Amino acid sequence: MHYDRTIWRPPYEAYSLLIQVTAGCTHHSCKFCTLYEDLPFKFRMSPLSEVKEDLAEASHYVRNVPRIFFTGANPFVLSTDKLKTLAKMVKEYYPNYKSIGCFGRITDVKNKTVEELKELRALGYDGITFGVETGDDEALAFMNKGYRREDIIEQCKKMEEAGISYNFFYLTGISGAGRGEIGAKATAEVFNQCHPQIIDASMLTIYNTSELYKEIQKGNWKEESEIEKLAELKTLIENLTVEARFATDGASNLIQVRGNLPTDQKKLVKYLERLIATADEAALREYRVNLKHL
Repeated sequence: MHYDRTIWRPPYEAYSLLIQVTAGCTHHSCKFCTLYEDLPFKFRMSPLSEVKEDLAEASHYVRNVPRIFFTGANPFVLSTDKLKTLAKMVKEYYPNYKSIGCFGRITDVKNKTVEELKELRALGYDGITFGVETGDDEALAFMNKGYRREDIIEQCKKMEEAGISYNFFYLTGISGAGRGEIGAKATAEVFNQCHPQIIDASMLTIYNTSELYKEIQKGNWKEESEIEKLAELKTLIENLTVEARFATDGASNLIQVRGNLPTDQKKLVKYLERLIATADEAALREYRVNLKHL
């Protein structure tokens, strides 16, 4: 199988067949991100011959795969024609597949019409995961995400019109010290206007190779405490009105919170309130600083 360095996938794609179709990130400019720094290039699409070889190899060992997940930071940036070609290749080796997922950037949707998105939906593209991180415009601008909160809403409406479901990654701590709850409320305002199936929250972990680390050293930004991050997470959950699965999966989260919104909302909030009341900042911080890899 052709995999370039570390392969990232959402926790809920654990049982999907992972096929590399791109490597790296087209944006590659978010100040906090170090996920693709081990690659010798910014972004590339895999040669179709490699994708074909991987699908052929996988089909010898795994049959009747219902879902394929295309790896790379944002394969959804590929043109509609290229994504259609990839789906046809999947069909050749897995004629009974049900769906295809991948990571995407909100800006990837902007380059596609609703009609093109409908074509992709007909080929099985569904459950696309967007690392939107936050609905806080100030944080989006500072972290150089490359879009604003209104872009999230606008492009997700296009996805919904095309019938393609999607999931969100939220990054607890992205708004910085003293602004966590402000960012959480702003994010809830955005998320409540969308319809994500899953909201998966990760906690910001800063590595010294990131641009954000340099900003901290210059005194331009300050990280939230670990207890502040828990309070931010609580604020986000208690302000969400959307129906979605909520989880804090992934290594960056020492505290695991999982439930269905709005059914489990009060239970999750009370759980976090108890944690905040008894939390040991030093112990939580020790976990964060010793987290060698996400």
